[in-house]
Amino acid sequence: MAFSSPLFSPVNFTLNPNPQLHHPKCTKPNNRRSFSVCAIPPLSTATDISAVTGPLDGTTIAVLGGSSVAALAAILSLADPERRRQLQAEEVGGGDKEVVREYFNNNGFQRWKKIYGDTDDVNKVQLDIRLGHSKTVENVMKMLTEEGSLQGVTVCDAGCGTGCLSIPLAKEGAIVSASDISASMVAEAQKQAQEELFKGKDDQSLAPVMPKFEVKDLESLDGKYDTVVCLDVMIHYPQSKADGMIAHLASLAENRLILSFAPKTFYYDLLKRIGELFPGPSKATRAYLHAEADVERALQKAGWKIKKRGLIATQFYFAKLIEAVPA
Repeated sequence: MAFSSPLFSPVNFTLNPNPQLHHPKCTKPNNRRSFSVCAIPPLSTATDISAVTGPLDGTTIAVLGGSSVAALAAILSLADPERRRQLQAEEVGGGDKEVVREYFNNNGFQRWKKIYGDTDDVNKVQLDIRLGHSKTVENVMKMLTEEGSLQGVTVCDAGCGTGCLSIPLAKEGAIVSASDISASMVAEAQKQAQEELFKGKDDQSLAPVMPKFEVKDLESLDGKYDTVVCLDVMIHYPQSKADGMIAHLASLAENRLILSFAPKTFYYDLLKRIGELFPGPSKATRAYLHAEADVERALQKAGWKIKKRGLIATQFYFAKLIEAVPA
């Protein structure tokens, strides 16, 4: 999906015509079609939409007419996913952050480890999300390398998950500080980094620098880095808190800040509400969508401006990606 607006500075984006053969860690297929895009985080980060593989698939949603969409929106407005969220928060004794930590240390970790990995034990929806996420990572790597080598460049990977971005960054010579709120995710990222960066290398002096992995939430991050990247995390923050988080991340970056977020539009909000009606067997975290104008205002308030922006969209994955620099 490409933007034609002159306000967009496109990033060269490649889509693998055979997603079954695509490895999520930025491997590049042989036969590709090029698109101009930019990026966002998956709505399914917060909603287990795996159950929506029967009657409510992406094709069904896409062909809904105007009156049908309006009728569906009216029905969805009667749903009350908030009650389920409150029960989750009460169970873990806290708010959104505690729910997120609990989810990604348990059921969520097992689910997203499969999605971010290369196992064949995934369903159609999870495979589609894997493709979308891998394209976001690939797109970010192109953003970071198009202006020169990453050798010795300091990068903060805020919300690193299982290391899908941290590991490719280290392979390019970057000095990576990676963190995640989930101890399970951090342990998996360390394991995968050790295997991928040092496997088969007898001379450790020739190996990349191992990323520094830590268990931290975004609020606890400190230090100064050439570049700060935060992918698929803002979906856990309401706009009132996202403004402060954007300012905090910007304060850590010296030259570049890259963010992805789920876009707040009528269509994507409707998809989110549909997903909330089919939460699946695993617990899900609350999903917050963000209007691009709100994110841009928060950046401007922090003294930053958007340099590049765009959208990555597959059937079940939607992510807006922006690159900001000091104004």
